[in-house]
Amino acid sequence: MTIYLLKRLLIGIATLIVASLVVFLMLEVVPGDPARLMLGMNTSDAQVDLLREQMGLNQPLILRYLDWIRGLLRLDFGKSYTYSVPVIDLIRERLVVSFPLAVISLTLSTLIAIPVGLFAAARRGKAGDTAAMAVAQVGVAMPNFWFALLLVYVFAVWLRLVPAGGFPGWGNGIWPALKALILPALALALPQAAILARVTRAALIEVLNEDYIRTARAKGMPMRAVLWRHALRNAMIPVLTIMGLQFAFLLAGTIIIENVFYLPGLGRLVFQAIIQRDLIVVESVVMLLVAAVVLVNLIVDLSYALVDPRLRARQ
Repeated sequence: MTIYLLKRLLIGIATLIVASLVVFLMLEVVPGDPARLMLGMNTSDAQVDLLREQMGLNQPLILRYLDWIRGLLRLDFGKSYTYSVPVIDLIRERLVVSFPLAVISLTLSTLIAIPVGLFAAARRGKAGDTAAMAVAQVGVAMPNFWFALLLVYVFAVWLRLVPAGGFPGWGNGIWPALKALILPALALALPQAAILARVTRAALIEVLNEDYIRTARAKGMPMRAVLWRHALRNAMIPVLTIMGLQFAFLLAGTIIIENVFYLPGLGRLVFQAIIQRDLIVVESVVMLLVAAVVLVNLIVDLSYALVDPRLRARQ
């Protein structure tokens, strides 16, 4: 198990190094002068040169990369030239919105998808299975921004149960903040639940064809007990993989939903920073998200061994 963990850590570190090079170089080849774009096209060359010097754009490429990496290792992400505040402060402000939203969305998605997948697998080929997978297919195909607008109309405009958008902040109370995240979480969770339900069903059907499942059924064990005690645990590896990918997406890939609900999250921060060519913000936030993905994948890999003891024996 220790060797397995060390291998995964080394792979994660190598991934971060490669990702840092890709992120840095990709932003370097983007056309346009960031300093001139920030100051405006009518700004004098002297002012542009001064800003370029302040941003370190006059230094050689390799020195700028190494300075950036040293700052990341110290959790010193630099200062945003658009907002004139440290990047770490911007990340903290946005993370308290994006992280709870991702956790709530993934929790809702899992609570919906696992029972639906079990229901469909237990009734494979029957009307219940067909109906459940048809609904899941609709959820996969439905654009989440359209679903978000529908939720706003029904629950915020028509029923007036929750706010239509904005985020009051956790300082104004937990319940008002949670109410502001309910509709965005639902808009994100239901399409993800549709995907997860289909994966759960497919994994369970594969496990249900195993000999030990037939033996349990032959001994008179009820189908419900077979599903929950034996089949589900052995089918969890692909399910955990999808859940890990979904959490990474929910943490960083919610730009559209954050704009629909006017949420100040990480996705919206990156989008605004790209438009404003605030390179230090883009580089730092993207690397933070890459690190989060690597960490989630490491947790998922470790969970494989916890779920399936056979994997521990192979390490």
